Amino acid sequence: MATLVSFHAHPDDECISCGGVMRKAADEGHRVVLVVATRGENGEVPDGFLDEGEQLWERRVAETEASAAILGAHRVEFLGYVDSGMMGTATNDAPGSFWMAPVDDAAAKLAAILVQEQADVLTCYDDNGQYGHPDHIQVHRVGMLAAKLAGTPRVYQSTINRDDMLRGMAELGEAGEAEGPEIDPSTFGKPESEITAAVDVTPYLQVKRAAMRAHASQISEQSFFLAMPDEAFARAFGTEWFIRVGEGPGITETDLLAGL
Repeated sequence: MATLVSFHAHPDDECISCGGVMRKAADEGHRVVLVVATRGENGEVPDGFLDEGEQLWERRVAETEASAAILGAHRVEFLGYVDSGMMGTATNDAPGSFWMAPVDDAAAKLAAILVQEQADVLTCYDDNGQYGHPDHIQVHRVGMLAAKLAGTPRVYQSTINRDDMLRGMAELGEAGEAEGPEIDPSTFGKPESEITAAVDVTPYLQVKRAAMRAHASQISEQSFFLAMPDEAFARAFGTEWFIRVGEGPGITETDLLAGL
């Protein structure tokens, strides 16, 4: 059996991007470790949602623990950085923000976990952080360096299949399904030609949705993720996409832990 370490920027990223591969690995008997760079301090929350005196980061840490349990993670670690907020906001430059963290320092923290766990596989994000969020971009930089420092043999960059996303949006529009958020597709993910791994996670869709529900401070029942019909959810989230340097061209892998 092998060890998978899945590295993410904020609470809730894990279930959206890699929830299927995490639960799949756990169900197959592998060790799953979730590492989160920040505690999501700059997320938005409805008025009155938090208990009196409760800080958002406290709720989001608890939500992460609940989500991780649903996804089968054996260990959860936070690197201790502060949520940097969206690109171009003042919080990018705040003391302690992940975006401002020296990459070498953050990578050393993650590498220590990789070495301790004798990780066989690491997931991080693509070089644009999937959609340009500063903390996601930093996850790519830190994750790639940490794997090099630790000697982790397999590194998969979680991404969004831009071409498949456009096909799916067209299909859902034609079917009159729930509309997603307005986005500029050119800023999301990577072209299909750059993707080297596609993991079918349809057996774990209910698990992914349950993990999303665990993050109630950020993902409400009225959100795009939870409001869409099951068929639309399966179309949008039934495959998790990755790039592995040195693989391809084209999609050559369908299991991140094959052979381990």
